[in-house]
Amino acid sequence: MSEQEADTSPILTGKQTGAPSVFRPENLLREARRQKGLPLAKVPAVCVLDPDGDLEGELRRSGQATLDATWPCYHTSLSRFRLGDVELGVVARAVGAPFAVLEAEQLFASGCQLLLSVTSAGQIADLGPTPYFILIDEALRDEGTSYHYLPASRFAPADPKLADAIHDALSDLPIPVHRGASWTTDAPFRETEEAIARAAEAGVLAVEMEAAALYAFAQARKRAVLCFAHVTNQMAQSEGDFEKGEANGARDVLRLLDASVRAWRGRPTRPRLS
Repeated sequence: MSEQEADTSPILTGKQTGAPSVFRPENLLREARRQKGLPLAKVPAVCVLDPDGDLEGELRRSGQATLDATWPCYHTSLSRFRLGDVELGVVARAVGAPFAVLEAEQLFASGCQLLLSVTSAGQIADLGPTPYFILIDEALRDEGTSYHYLPASRFAPADPKLADAIHDALSDLPIPVHRGASWTTDAPFRETEEAIARAAEAGVLAVEMEAAALYAFAQARKRAVLCFAHVTNQMAQSEGDFEKGEANGARDVLRLLDASVRAWRGRPTRPRLS
């Protein structure tokens, strides 16, 4: 590709990020409800993206979650579950930046007020034995979706006030929670040695597939979104990778969500779950 061709790449040019979209999530949901004969209904105020599906699967298996029959989305199901006195919604297996933002748009159009994403991630910086969590405070934009929401830049940041408020509530969890940058890529099987080294030089701690796009969406739409990397692997470079712990990591994720929601609502953190 010539320098001139690179300068006119469609991923970086002609985006008009401040202009309204003709195709809107509210209209898609309206047509889905019409076709499926569903009533107009709101999702819980707090929703969770669960790309691996392990949290939603464990909640359903244990009887803690029920399928929401009113969720009209063409591509996913939504389950409802409770943490204390708070009802949450969870959408499973929305993997990758485009899918995650597709769901985020529809969730906020349906009454969501806070969206938390907890995604499996590969280790870039060695912060200790896996698994552990990283609160992602900025994400390297190596995907395409974010450029439709914000002008080009190297990183997409989290809302610092939201990140600060929730991070302060996570220190007592029994699993480590770090804070720092991630690398969001659309191409997990193109994580070359050179690309990993460049990410490490930029101060990146882990690699995942959604955060940069979700943060660009959140900033552009003025929505409350916070992303966590659940660092579980070293890109399968050795056998026995990708272990999440008890119940495929679901119990640790529930602890993380409980503390996060309480911080967002301004409630004291509950004692540790046994």
